Amino acid sequence: MADKEATVYIVDVGTSMSNKNNGRSETDFDFAMTYVWDKITSTASTFQLDELGHSLICLDTANELAGEESFENISVLQDISQILLKDLKQLRQRIRLSSTGNGDAISAIVIAIQMITKYCKKLKYKRKIVLVTDGRGSLDADESSILEITRKITQDGIELVIVGVDFDDPEYGFKEEAKDVRKVSPPLMALTLANLGLKSRNESIFKELAESCGGVFGNLQQAVDELGIPRLKSTRPVPSYTGKLTLGDPEKYETALVIDVERYPRTMVRRPLTASQYVHRSDQANDSVQLPKAGLPASDVGYADSDLTNVKNIRTYQVSDERAPGGKRDVGRDDMAKGYEYGRTAVHITESDENVTKLETEAGLDIIGFVPWSKFDRFMSMSVTSIIIAQRTNSKANIALSSLIHALYELESYAIARLVSKVNRAPVIILLAPSIKIDYECLLDVQIPYAEDIRSYKFPPLDRIETVSGKVIKQHRNIPSEALQSAMDDFVDEMNLATLGEDEDGKVAEYMPITDTYSPVLHRIDQAVRWRAVHPIEHIPPPYEILTRYSNPPEQLVIQSKSRLEKLITVTDVKKGKFAFAAFQGRKRHRDEIKPVSGLNVDALLGGATKKSKVSLQNPIPDFRQILDTTDTVEGIQDAVDQLGNVIEEQVKNSFGDITYGRVVEELGVIREEMVELEMPEIYNNFVKQFKRKLLDEELGGNRKDLWWEMKKNRIGLIEKRTSERSEVTEEEAKKFGNASL
Repeated sequence: MADKEATVYIVDVGTSMSNKNNGRSETDFDFAMTYVWDKITSTASTFQLDELGHSLICLDTANELAGEESFENISVLQDISQILLKDLKQLRQRIRLSSTGNGDAISAIVIAIQMITKYCKKLKYKRKIVLVTDGRGSLDADESSILEITRKITQDGIELVIVGVDFDDPEYGFKEEAKDVRKVSPPLMALTLANLGLKSRNESIFKELAESCGGVFGNLQQAVDELGIPRLKSTRPVPSYTGKLTLGDPEKYETALVIDVERYPRTMVRRPLTASQYVHRSDQANDSVQLPKAGLPASDVGYADSDLTNVKNIRTYQVSDERAPGGKRDVGRDDMAKGYEYGRTAVHITESDENVTKLETEAGLDIIGFVPWSKFDRFMSMSVTSIIIAQRTNSKANIALSSLIHALYELESYAIARLVSKVNRAPVIILLAPSIKIDYECLLDVQIPYAEDIRSYKFPPLDRIETVSGKVIKQHRNIPSEALQSAMDDFVDEMNLATLGEDEDGKVAEYMPITDTYSPVLHRIDQAVRWRAVHPIEHIPPPYEILTRYSNPPEQLVIQSKSRLEKLITVTDVKKGKFAFAAFQGRKRHRDEIKPVSGLNVDALLGGATKKSKVSLQNPIPDFRQILDTTDTVEGIQDAVDQLGNVIEEQVKNSFGDITYGRVVEELGVIREEMVELEMPEIYNNFVKQFKRKLLDEELGGNRKDLWWEMKKNRIGLIEKRTSERSEVTEEEAKKFGNASL
């Protein structure tokens, strides 16, 4: 079970937070809430047992210590509890700027300590307080109270994080000029003059408080910049095998090696968030949208006010039965039997004989033999990587496994072993590789294939050509010359990423280490979901820079290798192609002519192919394609599209219900496909726009809205630039066209 965490967020909503400083287009309050919302939604999206509380300073007094003067203008919006989506929406409505600048951040920290102490008691919690402020409010911070707060925070093991708007941070490289002078509106001018020097003093107090209790003090801009760095999810290690590693049979030989070991995953693919299907509940008609945890109904996660409910899938099984209605009869799952395909029939095996098909095995990890490093090919790895360590409480096992690891390392060998992780599991063959680090030693293992798992394909060599007689040709137009090989070698060397980066000390390092390379899909989905949870209407911001950093070659390398690339282009004689529109010869330039096995050209024997000129209602798609095959002009292509378009409109007009909609959608898809291939998207786009307009005006036999939804479902929309370079339709225009309602 993951460690539970209790976090209290303190947000300064004083009047001074309404200012826009240091060239920002948003207020200090909105800037601060960017950080706060990201942190809260990150916690809420993990579905872990993290509890959050929220305190605001400079609002109406609403806290347990409200009777004392120092604790006025401090509101507790939510006690410590697990955060849910409905709580996020309520907080978004309640958090607002105050009309006063009074409110003591130090007193708010005292209230936060009390909230954590009251909730957590002596239980095991990770305790944390996060204060976000601009440091322009008055502080009740005498030396004795600061010492008492420091002692209490240290004693209770609370982590204190103070993040300030435009706080000085030499390590980040920021220093605010004219810190205590601000251009403000006349009503606040007197307050600003009275508080001259206040922010500098408050920053010193906050910094001293954070450092004295081992906390964090930093600049809000740096904190917001670091939000783009994905936070990796920590996982609890779960052993995939716990048992004995053996070399030899211990039941037969006293000299057999037996070591108690544990096996854990070392690498495993992390999947992005998955979307579940929901429908609106018929018993509610509110406008709120609450998404419960994937796979659980709303009632299971406490979302009583959700207007969505899960979609449940039901699977039915049918067999052919001429006597049953519709020729099909439902059968229950319990009535079915398993059968194994044997040729064109199935061999039935009863449940009592099912054990015959299973291999009875005992859990174990047995070393079969050893192989030199040089004999193992990289393509033989078939799985994720796991790590094998000795049983942690067994000193003898640690010594024995260490000896095996060092022996493999010194002999430059791998061990081949047979693994059965649990009783009656299928055995797999794994390769064990030694890994020796300063602080630990282990065996790394990957699954390797059986003979049936290997796919052996033979391809002709790239560096030579072998004739039928066995003669080897090393100089040919399909073989790279020495000049080409040299130019390519130089270009590859110039694009080397291994030495492009720099480490913290400014030394040469790898450009994109694995530890800094994050999955764009996974974290983009996570970013979008967290943003939409708090901002239901606003546009989702673009992906973080760190997610797209490695989408293109480094600009430095592109500039550096430009001369090498130009030389490579010259040697290979690469020329930029041009679209020869005038020399268009129809589909013949795209489609290879199909030759019969006999080698006879039937069309030539019959006096040439018949040139089709009309698209018939009975056979529209073959007729349409035949016209495209035989036409040599753009006018002919336009005429073919017009003819098939007339056929489609006639089918829609005469359709009884939706009986011809499937055929219409197929024909529309054929026009779209052919125009993309012929690089003439404007012909299709013009046609489909007119077709939609006629549907909208009910010119095709009345209300045909169902056909439009069928077209959307099958993605029969405009051809955009991403699909065809010759299209003038942007992605946004295509999306707008598809989303438009009839």
